[in-house]
Amino acid sequence: MDLFSPEPVINLLPYDGTVQYYGRILSAQKGLLYFEKLLSTIAWKNDEAKIFGKHFITKRKAAWYGDNDFSYTYSNTTKHALPWTKELLELKMLAEKISGQIYNSCLLNLYHNGDEGMAWHSDNEKSLELNTAIASMSFGAERKFMLKHKLSKQGVSVLLESGSLLVMKDTTQTHWLHCLPKTKKVNKPRINLTFRTYNMQG
Repeated sequence: MDLFSPEPVINLLPYDGTVQYYGRILSAQKGLLYFEKLLSTIAWKNDEAKIFGKHFITKRKAAWYGDNDFSYTYSNTTKHALPWTKELLELKMLAEKISGQIYNSCLLNLYHNGDEGMAWHSDNEKSLELNTAIASMSFGAERKFMLKHKLSKQGVSVLLESGSLLVMKDTTQTHWLHCLPKTKKVNKPRINLTFRTYNMQG
């Protein structure tokens, strides 16, 4: 594996949680190979959500893979995990090695350009393990990732590079919101992998 040795990382959050950005953990060449493979082999579908009784279909595409065919519900829609691909298993093992955590599923998002983003939210579904770690890998276009404390509104942001790893853990999801803001400056696609640990009954 063409792997960078990540430097010791500090907590990006001033309090109430832990977010560690390891920067690029893969070379540019290796990152591009994974990007192209994920783009062509993942079963991408437009994401759907039911909000306030209305049915929305996003431009952003998503997919969900996991250890077993268990279901996952968010925004009032239910997904069923697909079996791991070779590349996803490789990246899961890499995320586990660096973060020191174990993950049983991965939610993937494909943003075609800067017109597509993710609104403020927390990954605190009941099916997630409490205070679980979420490992986020990015491939393709660089995008800004923002966090905001729920009470103090203090903000933190970081530019997610291609081939990079960011880990959110401890009480981050309880106290902080995060988002991927839209931008006119980006006209290339980005693939984001978020490795997670779900209750199998979730």
